[in-house]
Amino acid sequence: MTATGLMLPSRAAEPRSVSRLAASAAAVDGGVMSNPEVLAWLGRRRREHAQRVERVPFAALRDWGFDEQTGDLRHASGRFFSVHGLRVRSGFGPVSAWSQPIIRQPEIGLLGIALRDFGGVPHLLMQAKPEPGNVNGVQLSPTVQATKSNYLRVHGGSAVPYMKLFRRPEPGSVVADVLQSEQGSWFLHKRNRNMIVEVGPEAEAGEDFVWLTLGQVNALLRQDNLVNMDARTVLSCLPDWRQEDTRRALHPDREIRSWITRRRAEHEVEVVPIGLAETVGWHRTADEVAHEQALYFKVVAVDVSSHRREVPSWSQPLLEPHGTGIVALFIRRVDGVPHALLRARAEPGFLDVVELGPTVQCVPENYTHLPAADQPPYLTEALARADDARYDVVLSEEGGRFRNAQSRYLIIEVESDLPTVSDDFRWVTPCQLDELLRYSHHVNVQARTLVAALRAL
Repeated sequence: MTATGLMLPSRAAEPRSVSRLAASAAAVDGGVMSNPEVLAWLGRRRREHAQRVERVPFAALRDWGFDEQTGDLRHASGRFFSVHGLRVRSGFGPVSAWSQPIIRQPEIGLLGIALRDFGGVPHLLMQAKPEPGNVNGVQLSPTVQATKSNYLRVHGGSAVPYMKLFRRPEPGSVVADVLQSEQGSWFLHKRNRNMIVEVGPEAEAGEDFVWLTLGQVNALLRQDNLVNMDARTVLSCLPDWRQEDTRRALHPDREIRSWITRRRAEHEVEVVPIGLAETVGWHRTADEVAHEQALYFKVVAVDVSSHRREVPSWSQPLLEPHGTGIVALFIRRVDGVPHALLRARAEPGFLDVVELGPTVQCVPENYTHLPAADQPPYLTEALARADDARYDVVLSEEGGRFRNAQSRYLIIEVESDLPTVSDDFRWVTPCQLDELLRYSHHVNVQARTLVAALRAL
């Protein structure tokens, strides 16, 4: 199987758009800035954006506090986000009922990438952005990455650059515009508006921004902890620029849509918001909210200073997971057509019960206390085949809400006779995935990262 054979365009994509993106993907040596210049620029940005992030007790948080009645952790303004409790009953997975803390952020954030032609080749405007939860400080992010509270300047800081390009885009300039979820195990009903907008010469790159071809971004996606989660989800919303026969999918489109609807109807997930103080199995100390068995994650507090952000210093809670995640996508050809094995996942924070996730998505340490029958499907196979993976990169999750959250992302080619272990799994073509990505709440954030990675091979 060749890497180019894995990529399929959206059937609805305009031929000119597909050919232009293909030209940008082929421009691996860059256009506006060469690859050595990009790495030198990124090194300068990391030195310039050095920030101090210090763990502190909850009592040291500025403008944050625990509600006396519910125990919920909130900002004094009532904006940004809060940490609540959640009681869950589910027919999905090895545990049928539990309580947990969860982040509630009802605001719809905006993630946008500006697209501009240079010499007839589309370039993406990417940002070197520091986040307090990143393991390495600065990572490559979208042109705009902002919550509503941030771009409305609730924090009293400076304006978000390039925001007007996305809030009022020119007619005919929008390439993609869709609401997408974030981690359904850590966020309650969190959504971001993912946008790609074509712009003209009026958009110039500031010192923290750089114009890169799609080929350059794809190359950077193959490096650990360089392209952040928000950039990856927006990249997945681009129309796929590679073509292959789409008429021989293992499952026709109508069957895939019916399967998703059926899994949503059949999976029972009851979610009841509760006070953080009511979460059974969790305890709060002076400096963390943690599980009694040291599993899953903990909520901690940090104090941050960064003279290059919208505000120079602040403090906030962060969710810190235990262990590195394994996120794996199995791929194979069926009658010559590439397919990926997706799982219909029910997570308590999803708006519509089920979204399509990767073949494997878990933190293995969270399952060591369970019997073999309750281990995540295909995890053993993924770990056994990891050394032969087509894609094997450690990537950070959202550094604005999670501390040192990393997952090992794998794309693994498997033989055609791999058994499907349950009705929660289906082989889906990249073209079918591309079509589903045009709509909200169909493909989860981990699978969207692997869609971007698959195109980058």
